[in-house]
Amino acid sequence: MSTTVVKTGTEGKTWGGGNDPLKASYGKMMMWFFIVSDALTFSGFLAAYGFSRFKFSQSWPIADDVFTHVPFLHGQELPMIYVAFMTFILIMSSVTMVLAVDAGHKMNKAKVTLYMFLTVIGGLIFLGSQAWEWSTFIKGDYGAVGTHGGNIIQFVDTDGNRVALKDFAIAQPSSREQHKRKNGLWFTSERDLPSFTFNEVVAGFEANPNILVKTTYSDENGKKIILSRNESLTELKTKGKNVVEGANLIQNEYGPPLFGDFFFFITGFHGFHVSIGVLLNIIIFFNVILGTYERRGSYEMVEKVGLYWHFVDLVWVFVFTFFYLV
Repeated sequence: MSTTVVKTGTEGKTWGGGNDPLKASYGKMMMWFFIVSDALTFSGFLAAYGFSRFKFSQSWPIADDVFTHVPFLHGQELPMIYVAFMTFILIMSSVTMVLAVDAGHKMNKAKVTLYMFLTVIGGLIFLGSQAWEWSTFIKGDYGAVGTHGGNIIQFVDTDGNRVALKDFAIAQPSSREQHKRKNGLWFTSERDLPSFTFNEVVAGFEANPNILVKTTYSDENGKKIILSRNESLTELKTKGKNVVEGANLIQNEYGPPLFGDFFFFITGFHGFHVSIGVLLNIIIFFNVILGTYERRGSYEMVEKVGLYWHFVDLVWVFVFTFFYLV
């Protein structure tokens, strides 16, 4: 009796489930599956952002008015400069990853080590830059007044330049104390109190006739509307509610709460992916140094983590476009 041995085609590294023109390994196939599924997730988030962005287009913040800060250059308005720097660093890290993969194909351990190191450094610089941007966004710089309708009132001088609350608010004696668990109900607490009360902002505004109100609404040219002095006084006194400094998930001094919510969620989700990528790159980097892939005779792991790294770089291009350019 003869015995027939059936081969499944999975004896090697390539997938044996059918015709595979790419001759992809199991690892590459799984990485591609993950990338496709994660791309759909990011697409849903960005689609939701785009829907909200255009639904509230008249009151949505202008990126050039929000992202104007650069480290070590405090007080200077440099719109989008630092965000452009972050994007450049991330794109260059993708270039060094390509060079690492190419060196791996040539079994050049020294070059793979160098380019993987540069990729890790680029990722760390990007993460550090994003952390600084988050800190600046949360802290705020100018402050604003929230309205009963949920909008934001900002303040400018007669030339249209933003004016910070600290530059005109008049401090008044106050016995207001922040409610904390230790001095109130044990199960509740409130956020840090703002530097000024609403009454102090109103008093300072009345004492400075050269300050005007800048609304969150845009005119036909896409610029935020600045009210006259009389209109500014009416707007502040009739619609003003509370002082807003920086940004959180409930209110932010830049515009609608949805803007801050989407910013924290989407850029944070992407930053999480970059963090995972940096961690993977560090692991691969040390494996390269230890000669792990030399002994295996293949640097395929570098190529697989490279696919993931290119994916997070590509996602950032879309995030950058949606948040900072549109």
